Amino acid sequence: MSKNENVKDRIISVTIELIEQYGGDTKSITARMITEKAEVGLGLINYHFGSKDNLITECVQRIIGEVVSGFHIEQEFLSDKECLIAWATYVFDFLFEHSAISRISILGDFQNYSQDSNSVYTQYGFVKSLNSDIPEKNKPMLVFILTAAMQVAFLGSATVNQILGYDFTKKKDRAKYIEKLVDILFEGAVEANE
Repeated sequence: MSKNENVKDRIISVTIELIEQYGGDTKSITARMITEKAEVGLGLINYHFGSKDNLITECVQRIIGEVVSGFHIEQEFLSDKECLIAWATYVFDFLFEHSAISRISILGDFQNYSQDSNSVYTQYGFVKSLNSDIPEKNKPMLVFILTAAMQVAFLGSATVNQILGYDFTKKKDRAKYIEKLVDILFEGAVEANE
């Protein structure tokens, strides 16, 4: 590892620690706090990341990526639909329970939507929960729509409450939303194959 990679990794590591320490409240984290804790010069944030905001976004993407890749459901399900509802409910709850970093991650993905974005990793995870109840050709579209509908509902939760009546501050309303959404998507995915 080169000296620059070591410094960059130390800055990322320290920033992730601070994000976790401040409960995702990234506005409370200053560039000076990061550099003092990492024991590096202030200019190295701009040198390696372009800005503190870019650094925060990269760190949040890594945090979310670890959560997404580490998610496993040990429970047995009778159907793909039950399994997908469980996975999607877990992810949706995570968004609201970690709203500051989730917002950064989603908006970062929207600005740079690519194969290695957390949104796409989430879709890959959802596809893994689908075994045989949905035609193979319909799986990518189903999970794409599911992920997008969850992200929009999260980002615009107040408006969704007005339009659809779901209060996402309540865990039971989040679960109802996911169940209804998956029901509709499954119905459409099956009909599209007939």
